[in-house]
Amino acid sequence: MRTLTIILLVLTVMSRQLNADNHSAANNKITLNLTDTSEISVKGYIAPIENTGSNFHVEWDALANLRVAEPEKQHPTSVFQSFLPNKPVAVGELWALDVRGVLALLKQLHPKPNLFMHINAGDSYGLWGCLRAYNEQYADIVFRIHAEFRLEDGWFTPSQFTGHLVIDRNREKVAFFEMYVPEGVINFDVNWKQDENDSHFHTSTGFCSKIELRAGNQELLGSIKFTKTIAQEAAERALIHKFYRSERINWVPPEQVLEMVEAQQKPIHAVSIDGPLVDESC
Repeated sequence: MRTLTIILLVLTVMSRQLNADNHSAANNKITLNLTDTSEISVKGYIAPIENTGSNFHVEWDALANLRVAEPEKQHPTSVFQSFLPNKPVAVGELWALDVRGVLALLKQLHPKPNLFMHINAGDSYGLWGCLRAYNEQYADIVFRIHAEFRLEDGWFTPSQFTGHLVIDRNREKVAFFEMYVPEGVINFDVNWKQDENDSHFHTSTGFCSKIELRAGNQELLGSIKFTKTIAQEAAERALIHKFYRSERINWVPPEQVLEMVEAQQKPIHAVSIDGPLVDESC
């Protein structure tokens, strides 16, 4: 009888602890809403392209003349609702974005955006958001979107679109928004059908210094002191894993390989590539 009583006490304590943990996790989840009815002024930029591997930015008129479709546009707040989860989330949680609002924003850059990627080995498509941080007043959403633009006689495929959506939780309105293509040695891929009778596209890569949509003051993001947060790098890493299975591999820097081989007595499996594995620029 005494043994049974002890077991029941242990189970009761464990149950209370489990309920407490679940309650704590639930308390860390927040609901994100945008009920403000005002319009958001968004500015768009596409800098002239000055570098491609095969000089396409000189020879191909559609690429040479690529410019932002609408330098400034008023978007309804409902467009940004597409970036929000449809249920309460905790810091670090991810969710799929709604394509409708994302397409509306991309059309400010170019009239023919495509989210379904004309070249897709199975891990190119996607648009995901992550709650990176929040406090009593603000929440910061980091996102990653793969999209491209249909040009005359070809395709322009940026490496990725990333950025922040900062929400004023108390007023339920957009406080800051940016969506841009990150810099890099290369940050886009192009496919050009140089002749209408061609059976294939000619490909190249290049660099564009600025492809961006922005609303509000970026200094706001740096001035906020969040109470619940993960690092920007952690959010970006979680988003990458939603796309590329290759990122689940524990890649080892070359300078560490020989030391590990000697310690573990395992063969080297080396992979040589001529472009990045972590975006759509190659």
